[in-house]
Amino acid sequence: MNSISVRALLVRGMLAGLVAGALALLVAYFLGESRVDAAIALEEAHSAHGHDHGAAEELVSRSMQSTAGLATGVLVFGVAVGGIAALVFCYALGRMGRFGPRATAALIAGAALLSVYIVPFLKYPANPPAVGNPDTIGKRTALFFLMVALSVLLAVAAVIIGKRLAPRLGNWNATVAAAAGYLLVIALAYVFLPSINEVGADFPATLLWQFRLATLAVQVTLWTTFGLLFGHLTERLLVPRAAAVTGANGRADRAATVVG
Repeated sequence: MNSISVRALLVRGMLAGLVAGALALLVAYFLGESRVDAAIALEEAHSAHGHDHGAAEELVSRSMQSTAGLATGVLVFGVAVGGIAALVFCYALGRMGRFGPRATAALIAGAALLSVYIVPFLKYPANPPAVGNPDTIGKRTALFFLMVALSVLLAVAAVIIGKRLAPRLGNWNATVAAAAGYLLVIALAYVFLPSINEVGADFPATLLWQFRLATLAVQVTLWTTFGLLFGHLTERLLVPRAAAVTGANGRADRAATVVG
């Protein structure tokens, strides 16, 4: 794939990521922010009940966090992962079997959702602001990103191993074997990595469940939108060009036959 195509795909990936980020922002705002506000209200009520007046004044207002701050974070994240996914697409297209641009984009988006978010989320689920010990935030963050790194690296390894096993086992058996290996190592990571549960007994279980579902909905919206839109854009870019090349070759062959 030449540099012009890579550049065009990168631009389309970032554009698709921006659109996906905008839709994810709407989901985060309408589903997640009300749960965050409820969790903060509980925390403030507990602090007032315990006569805790030593809390530091917030540097950024809550209204700024829930609007401009949220929009900046989600949109920048969408553009960034869109660009990264576009580069992965450039490498994967044609190397994952007989998949066209749409199917390749969908597979990359689905694999990213699974390995980057869902697998780490099942081990270290998101918690609202009122949950968690401030003294352990560094440890919790490091463990979450360690789980993300393990999941992504193991997913890449599973794809490579599956391709190498395919000539001997066949595509289906090689895929099953690679997926089983991935799940086995992930299960071992779940067992041996430390678990963290800092949810208080008095925290409403319904609110916690709704908050976690909202964070999951944001990621599902982001990656689903990206996969569908990026697949559409790449097919419009690549398929007509391939058809034009095929048509030109066919016309050249016919002309050569007539001349001959």
